[in-house]
Amino acid sequence: MTEVCLRGQPDTDIQEALLAYETARSALAPYQHHHPFENTIAVETVSLGAAISLLNDLDWYLARTTRGTLLRDPSVSASEWLSRDLAEQVRNGEIPPDDTGQYLKVYGLADRELIEPMYVTRRADSIPEYDLADVEATVVVRVTEREFERG
Repeated sequence: MTEVCLRGQPDTDIQEALLAYETARSALAPYQHHHPFENTIAVETVSLGAAISLLNDLDWYLARTTRGTLLRDPSVSASEWLSRDLAEQVRNGEIPPDDTGQYLKVYGLADRELIEPMYVTRRADSIPEYDLADVEATVVVRVTEREFERG
């Protein structure tokens, strides 16, 4: 199962904003929603391909209601998320899943809220410690080299 997590815009409830659109509501209706982080809505799809297809169907609405999309696919990593761009590259066979873990966007997690990301590279299977704020935990998102350079 591939998990898709949609992050809401600041000061906007993502569930209320996204589900206000009938087409978006219909696209998400077959899925059970959960909220892994503050101001997010997440669903589980049967595969990475199905997840990308859902995001493509919702693209117009996502541009208006979200500030980001995260995907987690166990064939890539059970604990780390992927950016949408990286997930699409994996799905399209442009990059092997084993080659996705070098460039990272690490969020701090405090009171279920994702806070200020830190861009880092994985070195010798370790990730630099998050030092932008005092946080309870971190959330690791694998990104493309291009996203990393823009970060």
